[in-house]
Amino acid sequence: MLAFFRRLTHSRVGVIITFLVLGVIALAFAAGDVTGLSSMTGGAGITGGDVAKVGKSDVTANQLKTQAQTEMEGFRQQQPTLDMATFVNQGGFDGTLDRIISSMALEQFGRAQGMVVSKRAIDGQIASIPALQGPTGKFDENLYRQVLAQRKLTDAQIRSDIERDTFAQQLTVPSTGATQVASQLALPYASLLLEKRTGTIGFIPAAVVPAGPAPSEADVNTFYQRNIARYTVPERRVVRYAIITPESVKAQAVPTDAEIAKTYQQDSARYAATEKRDVTQVVVADQAGAAAIAAKVKGGTSLADAARGAGLEASTQAGVEKAAYAGTTSAQVAEAVFAAANGTVIGPVRTLLGWTVAKVDKIEKVAARSLDQVRGEIAAALGIRKSAEALSAIHDKIDDSLSNNATFDEVIADQKLQPVTTPALTANGVDPDAATKPDPALAPLVAAAFQAADGDGPQLVQVGTDGGFAVVALGRVVRSAPRPLAQVRAVVLKDVTADRARQAARRVAGEVLARINKGMPIQQSLAQTKLPMPPARTLTAARAQLAADPRGAPPALVLMFSMAPNTAKTLAAPDDSGWFVIKLDSVQSGNATGNDAAIKAGRGNIARSVGREYVEQFAKAVRADVGVKTNPAALARVRADLLGQGGSGN
Repeated sequence: MLAFFRRLTHSRVGVIITFLVLGVIALAFAAGDVTGLSSMTGGAGITGGDVAKVGKSDVTANQLKTQAQTEMEGFRQQQPTLDMATFVNQGGFDGTLDRIISSMALEQFGRAQGMVVSKRAIDGQIASIPALQGPTGKFDENLYRQVLAQRKLTDAQIRSDIERDTFAQQLTVPSTGATQVASQLALPYASLLLEKRTGTIGFIPAAVVPAGPAPSEADVNTFYQRNIARYTVPERRVVRYAIITPESVKAQAVPTDAEIAKTYQQDSARYAATEKRDVTQVVVADQAGAAAIAAKVKGGTSLADAARGAGLEASTQAGVEKAAYAGTTSAQVAEAVFAAANGTVIGPVRTLLGWTVAKVDKIEKVAARSLDQVRGEIAAALGIRKSAEALSAIHDKIDDSLSNNATFDEVIADQKLQPVTTPALTANGVDPDAATKPDPALAPLVAAAFQAADGDGPQLVQVGTDGGFAVVALGRVVRSAPRPLAQVRAVVLKDVTADRARQAARRVAGEVLARINKGMPIQQSLAQTKLPMPPARTLTAARAQLAADPRGAPPALVLMFSMAPNTAKTLAAPDDSGWFVIKLDSVQSGNATGNDAAIKAGRGNIARSVGREYVEQFAKAVRADVGVKTNPAALARVRADLLGQGGSGN
């Protein structure tokens, strides 16, 4: 998620979002998220329009609403289908409030301790945001003011937010790196991981349980109404686009004979006859040592062995030309090496680093290449360059047009492009009315369309890796809506029947469970159902297995480790295929005393979260010290106001 916020700072749209959720980065992401800290309730001392009071400061309803909208928009850049209703209902609203409260409390605590954040530090943070830098690479004041105006914010607001969040970072970041955990603290945790449990698990498949009579029309209609979300098509968008690829400018990218000849002349040295050599060399600090090595090599010892005998390491350059070799040694050494015959030992020769001894291992004569011989090579290179230049020229021209508020149709007509209009697609590129799979090539175009709002102008989106790009515009938004019952009746009928079978299986599972809890063995209780069920099986595992699987432990295993011995429980099977009945038969406690490996592993596991725990506890203590009160009625009004936006988030 940190990478998401870093990417956000590189887009002009995301600049102010980054400003306003700087506290999210400082607390929730860098420090481990303090959204779980609960606020002290009570409305005493809070102005009617305020949602909370933090020490001497108030959190206004407008401040909370704006922050929630801004954070939701920020997250929607990563998850295009996110709407305000989902954001609020999944805890985003509460998280936003807690982040505001925590950062305000940390700011007041920091000031009380004598901490300060200088104006220069705030200036530096603003100026360092790439999206606020102009063509010169420096901070652009006019661009900054323009972005503030677009987001209806003031410089004072931005500076206040940055100052507050800098206090939070300075106070919490030092604790996030804490990883030291005492062995004695890790011992109970390590022992717990060694605990083993044995149970018995039975399965009642929904497919073997009679579902009862066929559903009536009323049953189908009722099920449809109660499960309307299941038959609702998510928001879809019609995307209009035109793609410009190297193939589009192929005619413009064909080099002429004159261009090929000119390039050949300009790079004549590259195609002239040359000589390449393999050279081994060593640099020695003193002349006497270099002379001794040279003498050994002339006597038949390899230069590598001679250098190694002197405590040095020789290096070899293969297929090197004179100019390149001179750049790594000196012109004097290069002259001597390239004037010598194959197998000759050169030196010692004085250089800036000492005395060089070299040996010519191989000489390769490279003949000159004529224009006809390299015509194809030059033409290919020129074609790539001219194609890139042509694409860049078109890109810049379209970009200028879009900056002047040109429409999609105007750009298409001006550049004589071939427009394409997609059917209404979901955020993952699927057309719910067709049986086809999403086209991966359209993914960036669909993503761009879902980030746009009604009325937004076209945008340029990179496609592929060959320099191609697309002009993308939002054609039409098809709001989320349920399919009519008549259209999905066959599917609903199938779902009603399957649901009845699941409910029947649940009743059977309840009867099996009741007999087990009265003392009947699980296999005997399953047999009394008179249904063709798979036999019960034994399940044995250690608690450490719960965390060992990166995909997550099986739900049945997780349940078994939350039960008391000699008890039984039911659990819905994956994909609603039936019900499990699980009985915990025995528990074998673990003891990690003297088990250094287990304790070390336990310390490592705790170390990964101890920094977050420190930050959470510190922030909780600061909030208690500063004093926090919330206004439940005002919070309810803001929540209702956000949900009343129809989930648009705008």
